[in-house]
Amino acid sequence: MRYATTCLLLGWIMSNGPEARVLAGPAVLVEAESFTEHGGWVLDTQFIHTMGSPYLLAHGLGRPVPDAVATVTFPAPGTYHVFVRTMDWVARWNAPGAPGRFQVLVNGEPLKETFGVRGAAWSWQPGGTVTIAECNVRLALHDLTGFDGRCDAILFTTDPGYVPPDDAAIFAPWRRALLGLPEVPEERAGYDLVVIGGGYAGVASAVSAARLGCRVALIQDRRVLGGNGSSEVRVWAQGLTRRGAFPRIGDIVEEFADRATKSPGRADEFGDALKEQVVRAEPNIELFLGCHAYEVELAGQRIAAVRAFDTCNGAWYRFTGRLFADCTGHGTIGFLAGADWDMAPDKRMGMSNMWVWANADGPVEFSAAPWGLELDIDEFPYPRDFHGEWFWESGFDKDPIGEAEAIRDWNLRAVYSAFDAMKNRGGREQHRQAQLTWVAYIGGPRESRRLMGDVILSQDDVVSGVAYPDGIVPSTWSIDLHYAAEQYAQQRPDNPFISRAQFDHRVDQTRGYPIPYRCFYSRNIDNLFMAGRCISVTHEALGTVRVMKTCGMMGEVVGKAASVCARCDCTPRAVYTDHLDELLELCRQPGAARRASLVGPWVTPEGAPPPAAGAPKAADSAAAAVGG
Repeated sequence: MRYATTCLLLGWIMSNGPEARVLAGPAVLVEAESFTEHGGWVLDTQFIHTMGSPYLLAHGLGRPVPDAVATVTFPAPGTYHVFVRTMDWVARWNAPGAPGRFQVLVNGEPLKETFGVRGAAWSWQPGGTVTIAECNVRLALHDLTGFDGRCDAILFTTDPGYVPPDDAAIFAPWRRALLGLPEVPEERAGYDLVVIGGGYAGVASAVSAARLGCRVALIQDRRVLGGNGSSEVRVWAQGLTRRGAFPRIGDIVEEFADRATKSPGRADEFGDALKEQVVRAEPNIELFLGCHAYEVELAGQRIAAVRAFDTCNGAWYRFTGRLFADCTGHGTIGFLAGADWDMAPDKRMGMSNMWVWANADGPVEFSAAPWGLELDIDEFPYPRDFHGEWFWESGFDKDPIGEAEAIRDWNLRAVYSAFDAMKNRGGREQHRQAQLTWVAYIGGPRESRRLMGDVILSQDDVVSGVAYPDGIVPSTWSIDLHYAAEQYAQQRPDNPFISRAQFDHRVDQTRGYPIPYRCFYSRNIDNLFMAGRCISVTHEALGTVRVMKTCGMMGEVVGKAASVCARCDCTPRAVYTDHLDELLELCRQPGAARRASLVGPWVTPEGAPPPAAGAPKAADSAAAAVGG
């Protein structure tokens, strides 16, 4: 197992804060994400940017999950001191009960310590000592509660005085040394376009560019594509396609968009496999699922390379290319590159974690939560149709990036507390058979960084219909901004978790407002595109452009512009200043058309979908009735 590695360190100096010391003797570092069998634990990659690593999460909805298991080879028998990097996820609110408790089993025997019971921040919890008699050891993470225990890594050392550093740096040198990772990353070169982020915007960018002959790398930090529109988050595909002056924009999006009947719907309705199938059918795309991009190299005002690592096996890559597209949602690549960006200082839209419940055939118990919010059943909108919708949202005045894990955890705490109220307090009699069937552990954020382009689209532009010469992507959703719902915020003013949608319906919801191309590239990083919710708009204008299909259409245009850049050896800005007619002509062409090379003839794949002929489905045309 490459990422759970042993290292015999005799006299090797390890940094521990401001001091350095010698780690005397054998040491074994086991990254939890590298366990060969995850059992019922899930891989969480959302918070690498703040806590430094992927981790395993025991997301059992109150029912303990099956063990995660690994076999590790120790360098020698002996007595080892154990440390586990974990946290008590409710301790940041001084809540009692430590819901994320788990054990570490060594050859089937639990260590004396229980983990996940201390610390409001990620840290190394001492686990006592263990005697290793045989070098091949079976490790297991044994969940005790089903309430989101989490484990980053386990360290075994024969040095009785050593304490691992609480270093949240990604690929910290001491970890890299213990894991035996190479000093330099594997080179991945020769790309016309490197796309980071595999949501609707990223998928459409990659497919669009590849069909026009570009060689593309698509990097996604999770194991499924779709982002907020995947089965992990379950935001249905809203926004109308194939309309306005460029009715073929949306062809690609409609190839992979979900047909969910509600949000959240069933997992199978969101078409994770279809999205991956569409991407893998393109010979010009190399897909890197489960690969987290974390570092940018610059050459003047251009991105020279992006570094990323595999979130399970630790493989380390350096991607070089002519052009880069930030489709991360958070504007991560632009931020790392020093691109100009903005973020609303307060009253931002929050993050949702939706949930579903159902009635079982018989009574179902749900463990009461002493660490919960002590909600009464009238303190939240009762989910009568068996699901908690978009308005289970919080983080309005929190840092949507630095505090993202706390926002997600607050949402989980609110959901569990609400279900506890249904089961064990005001709704007990009518909910004896109720059981949780799904709670999103991947958060669905709406707003964070926005990267600034040559045009910053505003609410006034949209509602007054300012006609930009490069207006292409139709935005048909109302200006839909989310704020804490006053009714419930009064009961929980410190951190409300139910939102309301505030609409400005002056958007043309039939033809759409055409978003200008100049919102899709950075104004100060010469080879950086962006698509999705991190494009160049104001906070208010974000309320109309941020829905799934609209984000995907942005990606289609970015892919087409990238092909112009590749053919003409120009920057994204020069596409507007010198080659706008060529871009607009490409935007009139069918999105399903494919070229074998950058200069080859058009080829239309068999079975390419026709443009939409009829009216949108009712859910799409009812922006005023729902939030998203």
